[in-house]
Amino acid sequence: MSSVSAVETFENFMEELLNLLVSNAIHLFELVGVIVLIVAGIRGVINYIKHDPMVRLNLAKGMALCLEFKLGSEILRTVIVRDLSEIAIVGAIILLRAALTFLLHWEIKNEEAEAEANLNKEVRELKSQQISEQQEELDDRNEN
Repeated sequence: MSSVSAVETFENFMEELLNLLVSNAIHLFELVGVIVLIVAGIRGVINYIKHDPMVRLNLAKGMALCLEFKLGSEILRTVIVRDLSEIAIVGAIILLRAALTFLLHWEIKNEEAEAEANLNKEVRELKSQQISEQQEELDDRNEN
């Protein structure tokens, strides 16, 4: 009888340890996610005031990183839930956050493509301007 009691005691200890570790990890992930979102928001406001053309892209990246931490905390939460209704709620939250993460990554991809296209356009315009200036210099030399 004492060996069963020792096994049960060990199982209870391990379960409590797991709950403690996972609960603390969930809180840590949630905290980091909130801090990332606050920092991204503050940087977004500052960059908006400075008229930075990359403000939307940088803000979206910060929000995506925040959601990654929040999603990680929800995945950890699945370890300690016991009820089927709790699992359903956590599953719905995970799906919602995954969908938001997907949409943010899609927007980031489009913003990066747009920024690259604008940069390439500026480079082409500068090269065209340099070629025009060089051609004018050559024409001026040939006239003299």
